Amino acid sequence: MSQLHVDPSHLKAASLIPPVSKSDAQRAMVLAHLTGHWPLAALQSEAETDLPADVRVLKRGVEALRQPAGPLRDVDCADGGAPFRILVTQSAVTPGVHVRLTGTPRLGERPHGPLFKSLREALGPSGLSLTEGSPWPVEIRAPTKTGEPVFRVPGDQSSQYASSLLLGCAALFLREHRPWSVEIQGTLTSAGYLELTVSWLRRFGFTVEESGSRFTVTAHQASKSAPPMPGDWSSLGYLLLIAWRTGGSVERADPSSAHPDQAILRLVQPAGLTPVPGPDLSMRMEGQARDGLVASGKECPDLLPTLAALACVLPRPSTLTDVGILRLKESDRLEGIRTLVSAYGGTTTLEGETLTITPPKAPPAHFAMDSRGDHRLAMVSATLSILSGARLTLTGPECVEKSFPGFWRQVERVGVRLSE
Repeated sequence: MSQLHVDPSHLKAASLIPPVSKSDAQRAMVLAHLTGHWPLAALQSEAETDLPADVRVLKRGVEALRQPAGPLRDVDCADGGAPFRILVTQSAVTPGVHVRLTGTPRLGERPHGPLFKSLREALGPSGLSLTEGSPWPVEIRAPTKTGEPVFRVPGDQSSQYASSLLLGCAALFLREHRPWSVEIQGTLTSAGYLELTVSWLRRFGFTVEESGSRFTVTAHQASKSAPPMPGDWSSLGYLLLIAWRTGGSVERADPSSAHPDQAILRLVQPAGLTPVPGPDLSMRMEGQARDGLVASGKECPDLLPTLAALACVLPRPSTLTDVGILRLKESDRLEGIRTLVSAYGGTTTLEGETLTITPPKAPPAHFAMDSRGDHRLAMVSATLSILSGARLTLTGPECVEKSFPGFWRQVERVGVRLSE
């Protein structure tokens, strides 16, 4: 892996631009494919190299599903957990499809069993063939008919299972003209991401009825065009903190977005930071740090590393709860956060599912961090460097391609000097 030296000693204000929302784009692409709006115009205006890697992966997967039925299609999902899980279901509900999915060793280690089991139980008796390698490849042959129109899946590991299956319900409703449901067993973690999926279904004209833990697609009204694409709130989290430090602003910050990471606007306020909306979806962050913060992995797991970086420069300890889910991401992000805080000179205390972050009494002049191939750990390390003024040596900076290919260009806009 390469190393990148980050020198934040010459900061200046700038207007920062996030990529399109990875989570929104993934849902919108599938629905555009199902409803006749392919290719999605909102993504056509973006340069291919500026699209998050996960979006490019899913785009290739959808294009493979759109090919004429018959030949085996190979799709490399790289390290994309959400694209892989979405493509598994879309492959399983597309008659005549024969798909072979592969990915990185880390993606193979992440939990997918509950999704496979749900698909086998609902579609297996109708002829679904879903075979697993060790862990690759995963090979899927879709059935030509279906049975009882309900997917049952546990909710405690990942909301991506339920989101993938609900998008599958949309596909099945359009093909069979009968309601299809997802029934969630137990407590759903990261519920905001399923709410985001429901929001996109409705924006594309689907009727989704909710009854307790059951979500049912019951109708569809065709729309003339696909909805617009918002900026990525996961990426806006880094940029808003950088803008706070430099006195700049961010663009594409839609406060009406349903993305769970929009919670940053609320979670930073007890610490003394105040978001200030501007014209044309611009936004600034103002205020003086005066306290710690509290956030939960059940609400916004992808935001916790960003908030951990902020916690390192706050005057009082911060608390992150329900952090166990972080162990199941592209890396073990819980250990990644603890490593980052330690490298910066702070301390962490883990008690069950609660992580307390205590900032150092004085920031270091320099710290080093290994991204572990995890895009979020790379970007939060750079964010902490800018927030604190401490120089950073980062191993593995190239992994930001997964969600924010232009991140280092945005960092340079505020005067940060980068060198290999």
